[in-house]
Amino acid sequence: MITGCLQQKNGFYYAVLYLKVDGKRKCKWVPTKLPVDGTSNRKAQKAFDEIRLQYERDEEERVKREAEQLELTKNTHPDALLQFTDYIEKWLGAARTSLATTTYQSYSNMIEARIVPYFKPLSLQVREVTPQHIEDFYQSILDDNCTTNTVIHYHAIIRKALQTAVKKDIILKNPADKVERPKKNVFHGNFYSEEEMLTLFDAVSGDPLELCVKIAAYYGLRRSEVLGLKWDAIDFEKKTISISHKVIEAEVDGKFIPVGEDVLKTKSSFRTLPLIPAVEKLLLEEKEKQEMFRRLFKKSYCRDYLDYICVDQCGKLLRPNYVTEHFAWLIEKYGLKKIRFHDLRHTCASLLLSSGISMKQIQIWLGHSTFATTADIYAHLDFTAQEESAHAMSGMFSREPKEVQPA
Repeated sequence: MITGCLQQKNGFYYAVLYLKVDGKRKCKWVPTKLPVDGTSNRKAQKAFDEIRLQYERDEEERVKREAEQLELTKNTHPDALLQFTDYIEKWLGAARTSLATTTYQSYSNMIEARIVPYFKPLSLQVREVTPQHIEDFYQSILDDNCTTNTVIHYHAIIRKALQTAVKKDIILKNPADKVERPKKNVFHGNFYSEEEMLTLFDAVSGDPLELCVKIAAYYGLRRSEVLGLKWDAIDFEKKTISISHKVIEAEVDGKFIPVGEDVLKTKSSFRTLPLIPAVEKLLLEEKEKQEMFRRLFKKSYCRDYLDYICVDQCGKLLRPNYVTEHFAWLIEKYGLKKIRFHDLRHTCASLLLSSGISMKQIQIWLGHSTFATTADIYAHLDFTAQEESAHAMSGMFSREPKEVQPA
């Protein structure tokens, strides 16, 4: 416990504290900034108590840090002396089998893109990383005009990697736990009106992306879900379409290739929906085209993806990046309002809302895990609900006019 007293000097109150520095007792004068004249003794004493308490807390924290540092120097774990960048790359390699292909690819890209370039010049061992280092890293991301959502993604990977270090006794505590996670910024995707969608449909007619665009628009599917559709997911007798597979782009031997997975974003992403007649017609036409191309190209036709729906004329699976890039090219070529391929999903939701479809039904149609997810993204578009609220409120807070009795 730090001792001391309240003293007056040059017309002001000072907190005089007796501190131990290197085993010796030293006197420290800390100004309260309170003048002797006009300040009550009680107020001055309160200021002294606050200053003394703060110094006690700082001293406790210093002793705690020294103890932790001493414990770290005793750490004999072989990874304790690794550079942070080497550690996080090693961690990702070990975690690869437990991560989905898309998650692993995303983590790998993030480490290469920002984590290594930022932390490598600092030459920090994994045990030397502090909350301040992590905060400064996050600020560098924001300084590059990235959103807080980008910081949140980096926070997730750094915290997860360091949490593994805690579990393996490489470090005592996770410094990322002391860094405040930024608030997620609200993103509202662009969407087309019904008329704009008809114009887009005309633009993609006969294009290699026609089927992808129209299925994504009708069902609000994610890019990976559209490309993951297989012929056995279509039941032409029962008139249903099942979403249970996806295609993503992964790096294999230094090359990015499309890879199929039976792992969707959430459990709710697995869904069976009615087969829309317009989509059924498109699929039957596509089936005939693919059979014609197989006869036409014979041995040159790729037979590795016969069970997939979205393939090119040679039978090769469409690459996710090609879909994104070619869609952007189409939008620019025809001078259409700029949207992303994923905004077809937002368009589907907005058109369903404007048609009076409930938010709950839209949740199921899009395959969102919770109603809250759907509401958070699309509630601002639900003007029908706002009109109902306005109608309900219009009858409130009003009194019936009193009858005037005849004199």
